[in-house]
Amino acid sequence: MSDKIELSEEELREIAGFAARCASRVLSIFEQSLPADTRPRDAIDAAHAFAAGERRTGALRQSAWAAYRAAGDAAAPERVAEPAAADAARAASHAAAAAYLHPRASPHQVKHILGAPAHAARAEELQSKGGVQERRGSSDTFEWARLHAPPAVGAVLGRLPAAPAGGGRVGELIRELDAALRE
Repeated sequence: MSDKIELSEEELREIAGFAARCASRVLSIFEQSLPADTRPRDAIDAAHAFAAGERRTGALRQSAWAAYRAAGDAAAPERVAEPAAADAARAASHAAAAAYLHPRASPHQVKHILGAPAHAARAEELQSKGGVQERRGSSDTFEWARLHAPPAVGAVLGRLPAAPAGGGRVGELIRELDAALRE
């Protein structure tokens, strides 16, 4: 396999739109914990705008980083936010960052494509059991993502090596979704 892959702007838009739809499914988890923090919503909105044809700008990239920082804030020990809120914010961060997928044949790129649905699924798992961090099986978002991924997701995954090992429960979800979408 070459170290480069073909990657069109239309594929990037489809992947970002898919990631934004996945992250949107769990945004309320974050907003219930930190209602005044709009960074994850802003990142999802920016990903939706890119998917709809807006330009890929520095503001889009910054919204991804801002949602990432919101995840860190939600997970901070002094916060009372549920652990699920941090994964919901990470899903939003991955949604905006999906617009910046690299045309490189690296297993790491699989994490960029499937990070939003995997973190969204983990947020649902954590919320369903009050933050207990054990495996719970598939979440609604995991199943939704498996059934509703646009053709570009499977096409681009097919040009990449399989998802890498590691990454805890989110890594497991990425590998399970990667395998399912390559079938």
